Amino acid sequence: MDTPRHTRRHFIQTAAALGAGTMLPSILKGAHHANASNPMAGRLYKTLKIGMIKVEGSLTDKFKAAKKAGFMGVEMNSPGMDIAETKKAIRESGLPVDGTVGSTHWKIRHSSPDADTRKEALKFLKQALRDTRAVGGHTCLLVVGKGEDGSVKEVSERSIENMRKALPLAAELGVSICVENVWNQMHYDHDGDSNQTADELVRFVDAFDSPWVGMQFDIGNHWKYGSMGDWIRTLGKRVIKLDVKGFSRAQGKFLAIGEGDIDFADVRKALHEINYHGWCAAEVKGGDFDALKTISGQMDRVFGL
Repeated sequence: MDTPRHTRRHFIQTAAALGAGTMLPSILKGAHHANASNPMAGRLYKTLKIGMIKVEGSLTDKFKAAKKAGFMGVEMNSPGMDIAETKKAIRESGLPVDGTVGSTHWKIRHSSPDADTRKEALKFLKQALRDTRAVGGHTCLLVVGKGEDGSVKEVSERSIENMRKALPLAAELGVSICVENVWNQMHYDHDGDSNQTADELVRFVDAFDSPWVGMQFDIGNHWKYGSMGDWIRTLGKRVIKLDVKGFSRAQGKFLAIGEGDIDFADVRKALHEINYHGWCAAEVKGGDFDALKTISGQMDRVFGL
């Protein structure tokens, strides 16, 4: 049975998907509806990181190229985003900004043993929340810290304590803090095998007891360590957003979307089981228009869109 917290999280997912107001429905006019053979069709909205768009010209030109390539949104970086220029690009291209990615979180961490560093990390998270709201987005991707900052208990408790200070602002602005699962030696055993679970991530997210903290679950990042379908099932409604890339356990490296040995059939099944509707961001090398079009097609294939 859904708790009010999970009901609210489902609302956030829906709001994030419709974050551009009247803009997104016009983009989706040609979208296919879900059916038995393509259960995720009509449920996923394709976005990408702004750094992937290696098209010459203005920010508007980059947005237009991404839209033409088949993307429905774009994630900007914060701190570092020019709000006025971004609003202009949205207006002139018709492509919304669905969220932002922290640009300082790897170096300035919520898990740091240094109180001043944690204070700065909080400042930048709050800036990202405000920047995201200013351009109509609904999610802030956050890498919360690194395991090297202390014991498992220390890095988790520091991160939770520091991030909690941003929750009133997140609620006020209607912007979710989305924790990304990354190779940061937190919430998994970096030297462990491929039979690990998402239980530690569940405990971390649930510690906030807030609908404004969830996961931007990266499908490729932890395939080395466990079943991505099972991690999605375990995380359930905590998954607010997705990232995607390819990975090969056999080769031990990241690859293009659809390359490698990720079990995307099970991923699709798991996403359907948790009733996921929302954004999925490509997080790969990127390139010119032709490269972006290829990436958009790869997303279509792996998700059956």
